Amino acid sequence: MRPLAYGLLAAAVALLPGCTLPRVLKQAETGRTVTAHPAPLTASGDDVPFTVEARVPAKHLHKGVVYELLLSYRYEHGLREDTLGRISFSFGNYVYDDEHKGQLLATGKYSIPNTPSRHPGELLAHGQVRELKRDGRLLRAPDNVLVARGISDPARLVVREDTTLSLLPEQANNNMSGTRVLPFYFDEDKWYIRGYLGTNVQALEDLIDANQQTKQVLIIAGHSPDSTDAHNRLLASKRVRMLLYYYQQRVKNFSYLNKVEAIRFDTLAYVRKWDTFLQKVTTSALKPEQMDSVVTIINDTKGTFEEKEKALHRLTFFDYIEQYIYPVLRFGTVAVTYTAPKRYDSEVYLLSKKIVEKQIEADALTPEELRYSATLTPLLAEKQRIYEVAAANTNSWEAFHNLGVVLLQRAEKEPTDKIQKAYYHRAAVNFTLAAHRNPTAEFFYHAATAYHRAGDRLEALQNYDYAIKLGGPRPLLRKIFSDRAALEIQVGQPDEALRSLQYAGPSYQNALNHALIELGREHYELALEQYKIAAALRPAAAAPIYGMAVVAARQHDETTATSFLKQAVALDRSYAQRAVEDLEFQEFVQSKSFREALK
Repeated sequence: MRPLAYGLLAAAVALLPGCTLPRVLKQAETGRTVTAHPAPLTASGDDVPFTVEARVPAKHLHKGVVYELLLSYRYEHGLREDTLGRISFSFGNYVYDDEHKGQLLATGKYSIPNTPSRHPGELLAHGQVRELKRDGRLLRAPDNVLVARGISDPARLVVREDTTLSLLPEQANNNMSGTRVLPFYFDEDKWYIRGYLGTNVQALEDLIDANQQTKQVLIIAGHSPDSTDAHNRLLASKRVRMLLYYYQQRVKNFSYLNKVEAIRFDTLAYVRKWDTFLQKVTTSALKPEQMDSVVTIINDTKGTFEEKEKALHRLTFFDYIEQYIYPVLRFGTVAVTYTAPKRYDSEVYLLSKKIVEKQIEADALTPEELRYSATLTPLLAEKQRIYEVAAANTNSWEAFHNLGVVLLQRAEKEPTDKIQKAYYHRAAVNFTLAAHRNPTAEFFYHAATAYHRAGDRLEALQNYDYAIKLGGPRPLLRKIFSDRAALEIQVGQPDEALRSLQYAGPSYQNALNHALIELGREHYELALEQYKIAAALRPAAAAPIYGMAVVAARQHDETTATSFLKQAVALDRSYAQRAVEDLEFQEFVQSKSFREALK
């Protein structure tokens, strides 16, 4: 305080008759102390909670006048200031301090948001006295009092060693050989190929026109048991011959690679056979007892084909058979066995580019080929577009997962925090879609990891929880518990973090985070023990040694603190600048030994 300023202020106000304000202010601030706990102010998750204790001499009390401390937090180089409230020594708001005779004690609990702009800052108190009567006068002290500096944020020291997430291996069989089976259906008592719904004429033509080397063609046709179809003994054979004729003519006219003479054609006509009919009945929507009735009729060894067909007509549910079963028995099938030249990677890549650019349909490549094409380009943007198309067209968990990995890789290359977090969030959404389609602990852990990096703490905690509940290999579960403990420290849940660490097992990450919790609880011996464990696991790491220096600083042991700082800086020069800015060492920052330790 400034005695001269107080004297001038008191003299000026004393001219007013009966004025007691300057005297009360001087008496209150002579011997007054204001402290904050913790000091420095320490963040807990998104908030910075703290308690302020103020002590003033009891002799200042005067009827009708009250002494108060106005609290504020100043930051951004003094350009911004938040008003926090006041501590008032009015009746009922203070107690007599047993430890400090003649002193009054008043306390208040406060909290400020933990935002980057408030690092660093100052907690200030400004004394004033005022008359309690309406429109009473007020006199303020000339200076602010520095109560504490802030903010120390343990969450910034949380260690989380990310597991590298890799793309799932993509494989595609570029050998296009195989057998294509195309079904055809005919009208009742007809053998002509129909060109409307229910045929594969266009598909057959496309297959022939593709000029793939054809080895063998199998053509089968049948008929339904109804009177018009079944009584025409040559109907199934006519249907076979029609399909054979159509195929051969198409080859002659449009195929330059295949010759009719070089293709082996096998034909088979199903005439008056009940096996196909029974198979359709047993897979229909008929009731079990209705199916039994049909099977009984067909398996009657004494009845002729015609008698069985007439018996079916007498069934009460024959309308179902006639409408839904007979039509699919008027069938023909063309099975084409072919070989095709192997697709080169260049062809797959070019087709995928056309698919992405919507020049051709996605079915130009198989789902496996489309995903495989993403491995043929080194550009992350191209990989991303390919996996986006694959995910949209197939909804496969493989596509969603690999899209998430690519988005993570893009995030790591972004210089701005805002864009980086947007990529992390998109990656997390795709990992979640993959996990719900293939629910395993590993995939929910990947989603939690991305949400954690994106700063979406609630979603990250939920996905860590899903992963743990699904279960998995012990090393994976230990890593999940380790990372969840790190997140729980960051959100200000140290008790939950300790419970998670019980299942996380020993590791460098867990030892450092456990030490951080004990440091916040002022259990300095336990914190030192954990830092020693971390140092034993990684002797060349500076972080555990720096942590030991913080423990010593908390205990006001300058010699030990500077000794540990010297060791940490020798291991990693970046810790010198960190120590200069760290509020934990503000008590020693001007000392010679501190400066020597950072050289």
